Amino acid sequence: MFTLPFTKAAREKKQQKVVLKAAREFIYAHEDLPEFGASNEQMTELRAALAAGNGEKCAELLGALDPPKSFQGCREWLDILVVSISVAMAFRAYFYEPFNIPTGSMQPTLYGNHSETIAPEQVSAWDTTPLKWGKWLMTGKMYECFKAPFSGILAFQPTNTGHYDMRVVDAMGKTSGSMLVPTDVLHPFETGDGPYRRQGYALPNGLRPGDRVEAGQLLWSGLVVTGDFLFVNRWLWNFRHPRRGDVMIFSTTGIEGLQQGTHYIKRMTGTPGETLTIKGGHLLVDGKQPMEPLRIRQIQNHEKWHEKAYPFAGYRPNGDARYNVPGRTIFVEGDEVKLGPDEYYACGDNSPSSYDSRYWGPVPARNLCGIAGGVFWPFFNHRWGPIK
Repeated sequence: MFTLPFTKAAREKKQQKVVLKAAREFIYAHEDLPEFGASNEQMTELRAALAAGNGEKCAELLGALDPPKSFQGCREWLDILVVSISVAMAFRAYFYEPFNIPTGSMQPTLYGNHSETIAPEQVSAWDTTPLKWGKWLMTGKMYECFKAPFSGILAFQPTNTGHYDMRVVDAMGKTSGSMLVPTDVLHPFETGDGPYRRQGYALPNGLRPGDRVEAGQLLWSGLVVTGDFLFVNRWLWNFRHPRRGDVMIFSTTGIEGLQQGTHYIKRMTGTPGETLTIKGGHLLVDGKQPMEPLRIRQIQNHEKWHEKAYPFAGYRPNGDARYNVPGRTIFVEGDEVKLGPDEYYACGDNSPSSYDSRYWGPVPARNLCGIAGGVFWPFFNHRWGPIK
């Protein structure tokens, strides 16, 4: 008999179907258990009610055979939460994983955690609570003003996130709370002359690590800019081999000269079996200058990739005798590196400021984690979207 939709009769008919389905599933799931066998009268009645299509009787018997558990709503939400977390973890492990750019080694293609120094009197309303949280959500920029909580010595401890842990330590060993500032807050400078020349680092206001500061003294004021967040594609290399130009994420575990237990992001410039060298600011592979893909050509030619970006600086040898390992690193122009059958060479797009394979050698294939997919946050920047 036809039932008009959205009527009481239609709702009752739908409810009866749901109850009958639940009864059928309960019987299939429990009929093999001894306590629900032929000796169980309620189970026998449930079968009969299901055969007769008696929804009311089925609902009554189901309530007796499988009474509601305490905190039923909480149990259902817990089940949903566990399943959701499991799916998210599996998705992250096998498909896509979020990754934050910690340093500026891939500039101007990708930006790591960095700073914009601003005096306290120059801040706008958008840099005050609560508006600053909205600004951070859209742009990744958060205004911070750090002052010494008490008198003491200024100390800096590097982290693996592109920050310095800035603290004040007094004469009794008391330490202030952590004040995380991007590494570019400390600017390099040189002192002395000839054999006495040395390099040091100072805050924009001239304060240096080890200087004494007084309670309430301004240490640093400005915008802490969060590095780009991107997705790591973990499945693509299952269907094709890694290629030159891929922005690769790899584990540092087992690579001598790198902090262990973390991950780096660089551009793949060399693949197994190739011979690499640098001459005249250009990367040469097997004696030829690669010009593909597009980003490699732009780096080689010192071009811009976007009107808001500055030109690439090309490729340079590391120039530091401490990192001269013949056949593994590129210390001066003309040094050659022959890659093994399972080795890849990784170089940052920001060659003058990238600690990469030119310093510590090739990346083993077992360390490769995935290829950078696209920047998904911050939203308002010209790097948002797929990475080339």
